[in-house]
Amino acid sequence: MGIAQTTDEAWMRHAIRLAQRAEQQGEVPVGAIVVKDNECIAEGWNTSIANHDPTAHAEIVTLRMAGLTVKNYRLCDATLYVTLEPCVMCMGAISHARIKRLVFGAFDPKRGAVYNALNLTDASFLNHKPDWEGGVLEQECSEMLREFFRARR
Repeated sequence: MGIAQTTDEAWMRHAIRLAQRAEQQGEVPVGAIVVKDNECIAEGWNTSIANHDPTAHAEIVTLRMAGLTVKNYRLCDATLYVTLEPCVMCMGAISHARIKRLVFGAFDPKRGAVYNALNLTDASFLNHKPDWEGGVLEQECSEMLREFFRARR
């Protein structure tokens, strides 16, 4: 196992812990962090239900915090780790923030906008396309979501 893979898994475990916080609050269990210079500069989880805010996905919450931390809406040279493949809204924000690298856990066949439902990482109309890797700790991330929705049905 290479250093990058070990680091990605360690950061994803951090995002998983945040997803568990979301679940404890009755939210869909998705967590995210922004890492710059090997330091976590922002973290967040889904808060759409609690905040009555359809834009309060883990990625958006985390990108907002990261922008405040660095005092810039551009997050160049940063990596976003998230437990679920981002949706269209989140991919737009990721591109606008100029996230250098995106790493996610579970693939989302119905709404994923990186690889599945849409492939916005190759969209010609976006002027910034992050490098990406999906499937990091995929089993754990997927199982957490499956259990959450199974319990709701």
